[in-house]
Amino acid sequence: MKAEIGIIGGTGIYDPTMFKDVKEVKVKVPYGRPSDYYFIGELEGRKVAFLPRHGRDHSIPPHDINYKANIYGFKQLGVTRILASCATGSLKEEYKPGDIVIPDQFIDWKKTRVTFYDTGNVVHVSLADPFCPELRKILIETCESLDIPYHDKGTYLCIEGPRFSTRAESKMFRNFAELIGMTGVPECILAREQEICFAIIATITDYDVWAEKPVSAQEVVKVMKENNQKVKEILRKAIPQIPKERNCFCKDALKEAKI
Repeated sequence: MKAEIGIIGGTGIYDPTMFKDVKEVKVKVPYGRPSDYYFIGELEGRKVAFLPRHGRDHSIPPHDINYKANIYGFKQLGVTRILASCATGSLKEEYKPGDIVIPDQFIDWKKTRVTFYDTGNVVHVSLADPFCPELRKILIETCESLDIPYHDKGTYLCIEGPRFSTRAESKMFRNFAELIGMTGVPECILAREQEICFAIIATITDYDVWAEKPVSAQEVVKVMKENNQKVKEILRKAIPQIPKERNCFCKDALKEAKI
């Protein structure tokens, strides 16, 4: 069974019932087990493969996600584009809880490195522009048309997890980025290594601990539920607009990357 577009469901995005004719597919890959079965179905006339990043019961913490297996599983299914939802904290006052962000850059603050090229061929893919410009443009135009509060760019700073930042760390991170999360990297790196287009729909749940504004768990859950509905609306409208043919640099990422 094949699909053309992949969707990675982040925290709270586990429901495959938004797709038609859904079938659960177990994909065997040489890198271990993916987070869950892949759910393959149709959304607005397009064949999609959906994977809950943390498992459907949210049992896998960020540092234990088998990112290589997840991305390679999409590749095995024929996916050439991936849209990933990521719940994030905000590092800037103007990036408010409830806002959607379509990041254009990332900073990798993780201690571990994950790559498909850790043995054998030496490959250095370009990540100067880490997210697919075609997908970003569609997502931005979709947010605009839906009148959803959004930001058309932002730097996503990815930390290891599972712990959150200290106040000192959070204040330091504010010098470098607008968003902070734990999962968007290495997903985007691995997708580029497989010549798969990749873009993030970042949902802001709260201000990170730099802000002297205590946030309760109940508030975060409330905002998260509202954000998840926005993500579903964005996916429904954006996916039919994705062209069949790719004209971005993502598809040729390996042409000049191998040593």
